[in-house]
Amino acid sequence: MPPFDPYYQRSEVSNSDLTSLKYQLHPQLDFVKEKDRTKAFRMGTLVDCLVTEPSKANHFRKTVDDEQYTDEEWKWGKAQLEKLRKAAKKDPFLDHVLKNAEGQKWFVNPCQHFDVGCYSFDLATRCKFDWWLGFFGGDLKTTTATSQGQFENCIDFFEWDRSRAWYMDLTHAINPLYGNQDFIYAVSKTANKVFFKKIIRGDEIYERGREKYLELAFKYWLFV
Repeated sequence: MPPFDPYYQRSEVSNSDLTSLKYQLHPQLDFVKEKDRTKAFRMGTLVDCLVTEPSKANHFRKTVDDEQYTDEEWKWGKAQLEKLRKAAKKDPFLDHVLKNAEGQKWFVNPCQHFDVGCYSFDLATRCKFDWWLGFFGGDLKTTTATSQGQFENCIDFFEWDRSRAWYMDLTHAINPLYGNQDFIYAVSKTANKVFFKKIIRGDEIYERGREKYLELAFKYWLFV
């Protein structure tokens, strides 16, 4: 994680911590090579910055904070931003998000309560939204998907549903007006397409993600 962002230095449990625990317990499920994960995180950081924190992007030096990008990488990142801007011309909600959302908004719950079967426990938790719209937020992804169906399969396979349910419930525990819906926009890396999925508290994606995170949160409480 980048040392310049104080969010990643915090000690509360994040969805990424749950992912790390999952791979520690089941290393056979971690099929992504470390160099590929590092590259994906690096390029994802670039797109996140260009879209949600443009003030951090130095277009002259092609840097995000202290991270240096090549001309080719920077051009690729700007191309993803342009896909979103083009899609926003036909998508009023995306247009609203790009113009009005607060970027990289994070929340901390110092004592979030969990009930798993006959067990009850508390954890200090945190999350960081790519976009925050006052009462709910959303996530920005890049994807190799080229169709809506492939994108929705990614939500399950890469456990984006777990992260969205985690974010929804964390903020909802802070304020019941928060986290009753959520959304994902994903920019295709291999096609000129942008995909969207809205998530509502209690729907299939939320319930599936909640089940996934509860299992890992319970193991985190037991083992860490």
